[in-house]
Amino acid sequence: MRLFPKKFPNDEDGQVLKMLYKQGVDFNKPQIVDFFIGIPDSESGNALSTALRNDGFSCELEQDEETKEWTLYCYVEMLLIHEEIVNVQRRLDELSEPFGGYTDGWGVMVD
Repeated sequence: MRLFPKKFPNDEDGQVLKMLYKQGVDFNKPQIVDFFIGIPDSESGNALSTALRNDGFSCELEQDEETKEWTLYCYVEMLLIHEEIVNVQRRLDELSEPFGGYTDGWGVMVD
């Protein structure tokens, strides 16, 4: 079966989706999408992690050994639909703001 080019919005999220599509990711089955949230410190990260878990997200807090920056990784199983990804990022921004956090992109593991 031949894959025909698919149209994606001309924004950063659309570019990531286009790249994933070209790499052969199956858009017809749910994927584990990792959303990254920059957070100022471990205390804020742990508090935000609890809030996000209460909202249905799975999260892990990590500190980069070199930069010492904190990142909260949130995992969601979902179809790769542009509008849905944008909506999740908006929701994460809303929940993160009171903790000094901000969404900092997303990704999908590719085999």
